[in-house]
Amino acid sequence: MSLFDSAFDIVVGVEGGYVNDPKDPGGETKFGLSKRANPDLDIANLTVDSAKLAYLQRYWTKFGCNNMPWAEALLVFDCVVNGGPALHWHTLFKGQPALQFAIDFQTEHLLYLASLANWSYEKRGWTRRLLTVFNQSQKVPT
Repeated sequence: MSLFDSAFDIVVGVEGGYVNDPKDPGGETKFGLSKRANPDLDIANLTVDSAKLAYLQRYWTKFGCNNMPWAEALLVFDCVVNGGPALHWHTLFKGQPALQFAIDFQTEHLLYLASLANWSYEKRGWTRRLLTVFNQSQKVPT
């Protein structure tokens, strides 16, 4: 199993299936791919395989995760999926040991999420997600 396969399984695991919550600014979402960020995708009929291909092309490869160590790749991948491509501050922590990178990166990610308008509605789920992904980032897949 590739690092991408492992990261995909983790991110899809925290994202879940189809949701069309009016409180979610991403709108219609399935497997974590929102209609707002991916207007060309048929979200309601998205398959796991087509979601995986979209993740590989639009997030993993685009943001260079294939050239990063596991912890950094997983955290950056999850962050851009969850928060969008504008989140580029991971470069501030490059070169740090995996654990310190993960702590600093997830702290910055949490501060970003807490600044969003829907934080009060999403804070429990987002915090659980950050901790889950943090824990997984410390276990290099075999």
